[in-house]
Order: sequence, then C-alpha cells, then structure tokens
Amino acid sequence: MVYNELGKTGMKVSNLSFGASSLGGVFHDIKEQEGIRAVHTAVDNGINFIDVSPYYGHYKAETVLGKALKEIPRDKYYLSTKVGRYGKDGVNTWDYSAKRAKESVYESMERLNIDHIDLINVHDIEFADLHQVAEETLPALAELRDEGVVSHVGITDLQPENITWVIEHVPAGTVESILCFCHYCLNDDLILKYLPFFEERGIGVINASPVAMGLLTKRGAPDWHPAVPALQAACKRAAEYCESVGYPIEKLAMQYSTSNNPRITTTLFSSANPENVKKNIDWVGEPLDEQLVAKVREIIGDQMYSRWKNS
Repeated sequence: MVYNELGKTGMKVSNLSFGASSLGGVFHDIKEQEGIRAVHTAVDNGINFIDVSPYYGHYKAETVLGKALKEIPRDKYYLSTKVGRYGKDGVNTWDYSAKRAKESVYESMERLNIDHIDLINVHDIEFADLHQVAEETLPALAELRDEGVVSHVGITDLQPENITWVIEHVPAGTVESILCFCHYCLNDDLILKYLPFFEERGIGVINASPVAMGLLTKRGAPDWHPAVPALQAACKRAAEYCESVGYPIEKLAMQYSTSNNPRITTTLFSSANPENVKKNIDWVGEPLDEQLVAKVREIIGDQMYSRWKNS
C-alpha cells in the first residue's frame, strides 16, 4: 500500500481508501456482520482512511461502521464524515445551517463510537446554497476545528466548479481537502484540470467512485444512473473488450484511479463484502496495464468526458 499526505493536513493516507456507503445498504441490502468484517479486512490490509456520512443509509452506515470501529485501535485509521445531507424513513433531507452542522458532528461521533473526527466535510454542496456553505456551514466547522473537536475541514461535490467557487469565497486555509467523484476514472479525468488550483492552495484531493458509479463494470450502470445512453453504451463496449482479453474492467478501473497519478491523494471505493475488499486491495498492488488503458479509452472514444446531470 502506498501512503500520500492529504494536502497540508499531515495525514498520510493509503492510496486506496474505504468508503462506507455500502454499510448503509445504499446499493443493496447487507449482512451487518459481513459489513463489519469488510471494515476489519480493509484496515488489516493497510487501508487507513475511512469515509462515511450520516446520509448513507440514513444513519445506518455510521451505526454499522461504529460497531466495527469499536474493535479497531483508534490510531489505525483516519475517519472522515460529513454534514448537510441526511434522511429519515426513506426521505432525503438537507440542512446546511450552522446549528445543524454542529449538532450533526456530535451525533456522528456518538454513532461512530469515537470522540474526535479527523476530517469533517460539507456533503454534496451542489444541493446547497453555495453562499450559505461559504458564509455559514464552513465557519461553523472551522469553529469546531479551533475547539479541537475535529482536526480538518473539507467539502465534497460531483461538480468541481462548485468546489472551486466555494474555496474562492472563504478565507485561505478554511478548506483543507476536497472530495470529488467520477472525475478521475477511465472515462473521465476532468479533475486533472483543477489540480493546479488545489495545489497552489495546499488543498488535498480525494477521488471517489473509480468505476463511475457502475459504468465501468461488467454488470453495467444501474437503472438510475444519470449518464447519457451513448456513454453507457461506450462503457459497455469497453467492459466487453476487457472481458474478452481476460482482464476485468473493474480491476483496470481500480488500478487506473490509484496508480496513474500520485497527485491524487487517495481513491475511495465501497464494498460491504470482505472478499471484495481484499480483491480490490490485491488489484491495486499489481502494475497497471497502460496499453489496455489506451485501448479502453479508444473504445470509449468521443464519449470521454461526457458529462451528465449535476456533473
């Protein structure tokens, strides 16, 4: 496992990290004990950065992760969670107010069985008033950082344009890391365009969803996927080609996102299956087939960088 420093935070995190969304049954129902074993498998095999949110499974992911963390020494991992996006009884809710943000931090610590959060993020700012994020949410989290309740503050979004806007409208040092998903993978590396902006400000970059929310899988994108049909068809052709040469596109996607650019600090993936967790860790330890990457990108062709709603 390779470890990189996240911006100027001092946190040296594994280049492959564990996203706990699956623990909330976000993608399908899980067996709780199996999900707990998945967390243990990740940490036992060198992953030291875990990301979660109260939104995932409407608090379930944090609750299950908290049970897993009870059995893991606190110095074995960095913990990242979020504020702003929630839900109850199957209904999604949003609240980016300072009051709710602070309350949420303490509620998350209780569910997670910890007394300190390493990184707290404003979740999916595309759903918020960006002025409120800059003028209310982030200052509230910065206060918690000053008080020592959290160590570092970040923001997450699918759209890098939103992320840069917020950073430009808050005092330097307010935002220490960003998390952007689906923009550093085989079919889209848009985030590279923004790396100089983040690096000039000492801001760490976290990548998520190396398989582009299912586009880069043998199974293909789920019905709810917002990608245009042409992009879905192109990725399906790429997956079929990889299958024909005996190299799963999921493996190539994971390797590309973790080994092709050290300027990307870490890449989050999510699985509640311990066997899948170990398989992904093993894949990342193998060399990347650059020729196959080039072939896959050739197949995707003019659909490279094709964006979809809210991206």
